[in-house]
Amino acid sequence: MSGPRRVLVTGASRGIGRATVHRLRRDGYDPVGLARTVPAVLAAGKEFVQCDLGDTEAVRETAAALAKTGPFYALVNNAAMSPITSMDDTSLDDMDIANRVNVLAPLLLTQALAPGMRALGGGRIVNISSRAALGKVNRTAYSATKSALVGMTRTWALELAPDNVTVNAIAPGPIDTEIFQTASPPGHARTIALKAAVPLQRVGSPEEVAHVIAFLLDDLAGFITGQTIHIDGGLTISAVK
Repeated sequence: MSGPRRVLVTGASRGIGRATVHRLRRDGYDPVGLARTVPAVLAAGKEFVQCDLGDTEAVRETAAALAKTGPFYALVNNAAMSPITSMDDTSLDDMDIANRVNVLAPLLLTQALAPGMRALGGGRIVNISSRAALGKVNRTAYSATKSALVGMTRTWALELAPDNVTVNAIAPGPIDTEIFQTASPPGHARTIALKAAVPLQRVGSPEEVAHVIAFLLDDLAGFITGQTIHIDGGLTISAVK
């Protein structure tokens, strides 16, 4: 394939997705952003596709259309839906929308783009899970679906290994995104307690997650597959949860 390697990044209008698009462009890739909302300002030449990942049929159609434009070297399944409800208040609708965005959309996009990766002789898939997959209060739907994404990562890694396609997951802890700031407002007692529970005593930045995504896309990361990398300041090894 001539020209820069193409990478599809979902949830690219903000947070980790936006930081990833910027990082990959700097690294010489040709990132294509996908999200429900198109950013108000797009950099010159930046390619962006609008799609509601909660609409399964729209995802299927968009994925097929993207695959027809040519092969993608990599796919970053970053977009997520996180209903914030207790177990008692979690509804079937909460479970359904989280499943459609966090599980079904990555599956459909991977099914559509994997043939192109095989044609290229290899590729990369990075699924963004969450530390919440290990358990988090008021995140029944989110933790369930992010756990499912880790399971799919390991299975896809086995199935796609013969095609030289690696599949890995990243599980961020508290990252300073717009969604995090909404759920954990600066100065709120809950936010202060959360930061205090992190061994590094801070939250992470979207750019730090984007850096690990870029690392996994590199040629020299080709012997890493089926893994889940936690980016959480040490929360997963801390006695304080």
